[in-house]
Amino acid sequence: MAYYAALLHMVDPEKNKETLPFHIEYLDALDNQGKIFARGPFLDGSGGLVVYIADTFEEARFLAEKDPHVFERSRRLELKEWRAI
Repeated sequence: MAYYAALLHMVDPEKNKETLPFHIEYLDALDNQGKIFARGPFLDGSGGLVVYIADTFEEARFLAEKDPHVFERSRRLELKEWRAI
């Protein structure tokens, strides 16, 4: 298992409001499956961060791209492997 940081850069604040409940529901389900290490918004309103737990980068990308914020393009995804210290 490895950690992957998904930076979710704000693209469309109005669309973001619409997709937010679906985003939270999606992450809650993944959290219950043990696929989330951390998550939360940036306080400056520029987006948020999700740290996924996955076997491969491809699995993490698959999970991140299914996030309603990314899928509906209210936020832009930047995904990087991350090492917790």
